[in-house]
Amino acid sequence: MSSPLYEWHEEAWRQVMAMRARMPHAILMFGSEGIGKATFAEHLAKSLLCESPNTDGHACGICSSCNWFDQYSHPDYRRVRPGLLDEEEAATDATESDIETEKKTAKSSKAPSKEIVIDQVRALGDFMNISTHRQGTRVVLMYPAEALNVPAANALLKSLEEPNPNTVFILVSHRLDRLLPTILSRCHKLALPMPSKEQASAWLSAQGVKDAEVWLAQQGGAPLLALEMAQSEDARELDDFLRALSQPDVDASLKLADKMQKLEMPRTVSWLQRWLYDVFSMKQAGRLRYYPKYKKEIELLASRTSNDKLMKLMKNVQDRQAIASHPLSAKLFLEDMLLEYSTAFR
Repeated sequence: MSSPLYEWHEEAWRQVMAMRARMPHAILMFGSEGIGKATFAEHLAKSLLCESPNTDGHACGICSSCNWFDQYSHPDYRRVRPGLLDEEEAATDATESDIETEKKTAKSSKAPSKEIVIDQVRALGDFMNISTHRQGTRVVLMYPAEALNVPAANALLKSLEEPNPNTVFILVSHRLDRLLPTILSRCHKLALPMPSKEQASAWLSAQGVKDAEVWLAQQGGAPLLALEMAQSEDARELDDFLRALSQPDVDASLKLADKMQKLEMPRTVSWLQRWLYDVFSMKQAGRLRYYPKYKKEIELLASRTSNDKLMKLMKNVQDRQAIASHPLSAKLFLEDMLLEYSTAFR
């Protein structure tokens, strides 16, 4: 059976398998978003539950345990994620009739949470207090770990402090700085690396992505994010956004805010953050990271503003990112941000 792991994570897999005989009760995998951490974590969970793992540690794929895992019905496995992620996955797999049913009940349904809440963690109590199937291992996978709200994180601590026998927690995080120090101290930490530029470009090309290096640069070297963006309907919106940023103008800013108010706001703000990073990098070192396609435009912008104005603008955009998920008015939020941007380059 072929491994679903990405090439750039093979060494990390060997490191984990070296600990298999004495597996830590909690493993925290961390690294940049969009490099395949969730795939790695789920494959590890499947391997730990497999009844006949291969010599390299990969799950056999044919035993009863592997079949249950593939059907999301393994009695000794729980996956804990924000409700929003589960809903998005369900929507991807839904049929047209399912979608129509969801539309009819949408108004009466509670909006899915972007957090992992305390009820989800408490629900693990009964799961961990019963005997495991065939006296095997019990696995809890939780991601992204930084989605734990404070009550949920405190509840999880109790399980990490007094782990049940034969239980392994696998936590996945994009941002270690957003986790409680007490959680960090109770987990064995494993860094999952970014692929090299050559590995990521080759992988994207194999997925049929044209201009792989351009998409890869835009997503900071993260191949899964690059693939998602290259196939996304937002790709055209990104191009329009960057063209507008290259020619700052008050009237254009107002029109752009009106046009883009329905897009995912945190993503839109991140586009501007990366653009400003490139302007600053060009001004300081003559280098670009995210948008080499716009080198001439960024060079011109770097010459039209001061370091003080640019750093203040970058700080304000960073502050806006903290509330981008729930602005009172998306249009006004964008207008204010883009007008400030235009003013900085006047």
